[in-house]
Amino acid sequence: MCKTNFVIIGGGWRSEFYLRVAKEMPERFEVNGIVIRNEVKGKEMAKKWSVKVFSSVENLLKVINPSFAVVSVPREACAAIIKELTLKKIPVLAETPPAEDLDGLIELNKLTRDGAKIQVAEQYQFQPMIAALISTARSGKLGDISQVQLSVAHCYHGISVMRKILGIGFENATITARSFSSPLLDGPNRNGKPNEEKIIMSNQVITTFDFGDKLAIYDFTDDQYFSWIRSNRLLIRGVKGEIVNYKVSYLKDFRTPVEFELIRKDAGLNGNLEGYYHKGIIAGEKWIYENPFVPARLTDDEIAVATCLDKMGSYVNGGPSFYSLAQASQDHYLSLMFIKSLNENKTVTTQSQPWIEHK
Repeated sequence: MCKTNFVIIGGGWRSEFYLRVAKEMPERFEVNGIVIRNEVKGKEMAKKWSVKVFSSVENLLKVINPSFAVVSVPREACAAIIKELTLKKIPVLAETPPAEDLDGLIELNKLTRDGAKIQVAEQYQFQPMIAALISTARSGKLGDISQVQLSVAHCYHGISVMRKILGIGFENATITARSFSSPLLDGPNRNGKPNEEKIIMSNQVITTFDFGDKLAIYDFTDDQYFSWIRSNRLLIRGVKGEIVNYKVSYLKDFRTPVEFELIRKDAGLNGNLEGYYHKGIIAGEKWIYENPFVPARLTDDEIAVATCLDKMGSYVNGGPSFYSLAQASQDHYLSLMFIKSLNENKTVTTQSQPWIEHK
């Protein structure tokens, strides 16, 4: 198995996911260098991760000829760096979103028309349970999927899962968004556990995406990623069945109902001595999803990031696209439009965008 070598542009919270993946699986992934403009932070990251740190893309490229670059910077800076790298013929795996606004997305997609190799690290579709749910929904057991109600991720992340489940490409939608705030006992966040007991206001956004013959309902709160008490929820409905969270119900024929659950399998629990890692998702006697990175000790999101890296390594060597700039642009565009609906308190309708030609 060939090792996937890459560089990282940016030293923020999200960049460390890639560094953890490479540290856990050095036989499969290697970070050749990282660009961090802040000198103090650069020294800290170099020491923490034993990685070469450069102050600019230009300085990095004087030393390293990367197979591809992960661009993990704030959205307002992302498009310019992607352009800088692709003009130097360096393939890019961009974090989400790849550009800040619609104009930025349109300009960025002109690069792919000129031959730039760009993919986007939309990882949620590759998280084990979400991958299993998408696979089951698209297996035909439920028949044609007409509706999804999901509360699993914010903005473009949630929309990417929604489109995957529904089988939506670049179809236009009528969008209505509303918000609701409610009191919540404060919980953990990126900085760790709470230091005191306090009540905060939790903001929830509920949005409908009407695609004509298909409907998606997005429901997410800002606290959900880290909360101990706010859970993910999912409903997928098709003509022959549905999925409620992890329970699948469908009609084998008009007289024969079938039910099964998607069961998570992890090693190292309850006295098991195989190690501590995720094995996969099973339904009865069939594996719906198998973790390709056994026995690495990775969280679900790190497994998804590793999947993006693995697929990017294949893509730069002539393999297939796995999440194109056009797909990412469509998800972010839908996200921007539901925010417009929310801010202006009105229903909005999307319009076909230029990147459809380059899907």
